[in-house]
Amino acid sequence: MSLPALALPGQLLGASSTYDPGPGTHLQASNIYASLPGRPAASTPSLTPSFKSSKTPAKPTLTVTRLPSTSATADLGPVSERISNTNALPRVGDVVLGRVTRCMTRQVNVGILIVMGADTEQEGMVCAHEIQGVVRREDVRATEKEKVVVGEGFRVGDLIRAVVISLGDQSNYYLTTAKNELGVIMAKSEYGNTMYPISWKEFKDPMTGETETRKVAKPI
Repeated sequence: MSLPALALPGQLLGASSTYDPGPGTHLQASNIYASLPGRPAASTPSLTPSFKSSKTPAKPTLTVTRLPSTSATADLGPVSERISNTNALPRVGDVVLGRVTRCMTRQVNVGILIVMGADTEQEGMVCAHEIQGVVRREDVRATEKEKVVVGEGFRVGDLIRAVVISLGDQSNYYLTTAKNELGVIMAKSEYGNTMYPISWKEFKDPMTGETETRKVAKPI
């Protein structure tokens, strides 16, 4: 598979049989994923004597480099390069990217930043201002809804991928994360370090080694 021009945290970049993981990536289940938003690249392996004498050819190393951004979507890093400045309002069925602004017992408040549309590969559109959305407890996941603990799935500051399921009331759009590919795509630990996903319900802090629970979005 070819490398994307830009990558989001948790996005699949390639197999470990083809590449070695480098800075900005992590290895999970024999696949290499982006750990931060940025531009992926594969470095050419250097031909050292040890490589020449080895029966196994050296593999290129995958890295992801965060690019500086001064836009309103700075926390998304270079993802802002594939986003137009056209103001947009979400529609039912649209995929949106947003930031968790408040966690309560029954719901999560989200500030919608980008409207990707129904096709996540198309160019996204930046919202002129944060549009208010809500993920209700029953819309967090598709199964065992009565067992959902909102505070275990989201934290304030998390960046999430969600789908608009209703125009809601006069102040909020109703969102859902009840699909494997929806949920938290980027999170920081309580120590302020950018974490990477290690399962469908956990992120790991690469500096401390500690894990935190989240409703993790499956890489797309």
